[in-house]
Amino acid sequence: MTFEQEQELVAAIKQYVTENIPLSQISDEELQEQVEQIAAQKIGGAYCPIDQRVSIVEQVYSSIRGFGLLDSIMKDDTITEVMINGPDHIFIEQDGRLFRLEKKFESQRRLEDIIQRIVGLAGREVNQANPICDTRLPDGSRVNVVLPPIALCGPTVTIRKFSKTPMTIEKLIEYGSLTQEIADKLKILVQAKYNIFISGGTGSGKTTFLNALSNYIPGDERVITIEDSAELQIAHIENLVSLETRNANASGAGQITIRDLIKSSLRMRPERIIVGEVRGGEALDMLQAMNTGHDGSLSTGHANSPEDMLSRLETMVLQGASGLPLEAIRQQIASAVDIIIHLSRLRDKSRKTMEITEVVGYENGEIILNPLYVFEEDENTSLSRVSGSLKRTKNKLRNDFKLKLSGIVEEI
Repeated sequence: MTFEQEQELVAAIKQYVTENIPLSQISDEELQEQVEQIAAQKIGGAYCPIDQRVSIVEQVYSSIRGFGLLDSIMKDDTITEVMINGPDHIFIEQDGRLFRLEKKFESQRRLEDIIQRIVGLAGREVNQANPICDTRLPDGSRVNVVLPPIALCGPTVTIRKFSKTPMTIEKLIEYGSLTQEIADKLKILVQAKYNIFISGGTGSGKTTFLNALSNYIPGDERVITIEDSAELQIAHIENLVSLETRNANASGAGQITIRDLIKSSLRMRPERIIVGEVRGGEALDMLQAMNTGHDGSLSTGHANSPEDMLSRLETMVLQGASGLPLEAIRQQIASAVDIIIHLSRLRDKSRKTMEITEVVGYENGEIILNPLYVFEEDENTSLSRVSGSLKRTKNKLRNDFKLKLSGIVEEI
């Protein structure tokens, strides 16, 4: 059976089901059985491989109760990202590389229906008055939606798939992003409550690294996580509060920002605050929290280097309080942030930890950095493949006050 014949059959079965079965009165299991029976009748004696029969049933069922074509894409664990640019252009990321899928949605209307179902599940809304929305799927995958007329190519959906197994430091070591020695040092820094910022470009693995690092937080602490759409998987902490932002409704009311959540979290007796990503005026509140006794905070931000992360933080703080003098901002950053871990996505699409640097302090109008580990390429590297490792610099950790406070005598 050709692809066109399969799609015609799927459309015919779906039409028959919607016209003859009371969908609101039957369960998911009953619907699945009915679809299987109707599909068997429609196919009859025609030759149709078992996997194609299963695919036809799945397509009909998911178009009625699921997310249609998206369901089959989301089931493939090798796909890490899905990009839908209108009903006819679907791209996926596998092994760090982009591919176009030879599949498409039946129509723009069908794609819009699926978008409304996704957004509705998380209690959000997206429409012409509010055409941009960040949300998540029931499995935790992060979803960004942009509707026409903002998106000229049709409804645009970008899905960052949620890993079924939480990322651990052990896996990062296995992937070659870290060594056991560096992981042991990071464990000490997290447990000694150093404020750590993870920087990097889009798709460099910041949230993944943050998730792995959070596993080092002692299980008896109270932790507040703050995110645009909840992605962090922290399983070992019982006293955990996860907060998520909310977009404004159609009338423009009801918006809850990361800034609001940080302010609220300070009244919740947190021992640590983890902010999924700072990208605006909330940076000021985050820094103030770090500076007022909430040590051990973790966060991420977009930047091309540790130095760039500092200048971006300055810009973000100015978005939140434009009247502050630059000197005061830099002093605030220097005293709040202890460690910056910089990640990068390299030319061979691999993700590597490029630098671990200490923020030493503020001198002569500049924030002083003290690089502890720097990535160096070795002789096996080439234009198509990056080979190398994080190398220890000769610099020692200078701000060891928190280590001593924690009773840790080990040198970093």
